[in-house]
Amino acid sequence: MLFDDRAVREVPNRLGYTRTVAVTAAARAQSVPPVVAAALAWLMPGAGHLLLGKRQKGVVFLLAIPAMFALGLMLDGRMFPFDFSQPLTGLAAVAARGVGLPAITAGFLGLGGGVVTAASYEYGNTFVIVAGLLNALVALDAFDVASGRK
Repeated sequence: MLFDDRAVREVPNRLGYTRTVAVTAAARAQSVPPVVAAALAWLMPGAGHLLLGKRQKGVVFLLAIPAMFALGLMLDGRMFPFDFSQPLTGLAAVAARGVGLPAITAGFLGLGGGVVTAASYEYGNTFVIVAGLLNALVALDAFDVASGRK
């Protein structure tokens, strides 16, 4: 099954023979430190859940959040500068960088300048900011899963 939350592992028994044992996502989640899962989930949306064995969630996050961020940039959304003299601009900058690697890549490529006169400017800003905030929630969820709270 493509989205099965189980994996297999070879385990030796008392007699020295190995046998194939199913490893559940819960067992895999306990072996990953929560901070590592959260950091990986922030860096690349969905990667923390994939590491924890939550394949369906991981694939959905891996596709949806960067797509939302890219759509925001295509709609002439802006990657706001870190200017905390204007608090809302500073908060928008923090939120937009919450996407992780896609935001870092967009910054290096010079994307996200925003065109204030474009009809879609506000929609683009909304997509960029919401993608970052959603990824922050995804990183917190990965932390909770790895901690055993979920």
